[in-house]
Amino acid sequence: MATTSDIKKGLCIKFNHDIYKIIEFLHVKPGKGPAFVRTKLRSVTSGKVLDNTFSAGHKIEDVRVETHKFQFLYAEGEDFHFMNTEDYNQITLSKNTLDAPDLLKEGEVVTVLINAEDGVPLSVEMPSHVILEVTHTEPGVKGNTATNATKPATVETGARINVPLFINEGDKIKIDTEKGAYSERIKE
Repeated sequence: MATTSDIKKGLCIKFNHDIYKIIEFLHVKPGKGPAFVRTKLRSVTSGKVLDNTFSAGHKIEDVRVETHKFQFLYAEGEDFHFMNTEDYNQITLSKNTLDAPDLLKEGEVVTVLINAEDGVPLSVEMPSHVILEVTHTEPGVKGNTATNATKPATVETGARINVPLFINEGDKIKIDTEKGAYSERIKE
């Protein structure tokens, strides 16, 4: 058993007869009244996101998880296929267990959280940044350079990201997977 002081991003807990992963949390200590923790939880079975508030000191039942490195092989509809980098076993996960499926490139190594009790994969943690090539974007117009001006771009995985005007097709960019936002251009 854990308490609200043990809450952190990525923690898997049993809540409402399901297993949820904490994707956001905020400890709040109001000037009047008891402290509480405001959380955003994602169900690992359905992908449904819900908000919940725990009072300070509330007991929560955490799920013991193991982490393993898996390589992304390919996507097939809503199913994503991964291979364990240690023993080469393959698993198939549904799209809703992934944090950012549209940024996942074939060959990318991710961390899979597996329930230690029954061996069921719970969720996939992406690396903090991925490097992808821009496959389509409109050319930036000279003189159209207001502060922080951006334009939409499509990367090799099909995801659409807003990028600065100086980014062109064929450029490799670093993308923050947590925010799904442009981070920097990679010089080769």
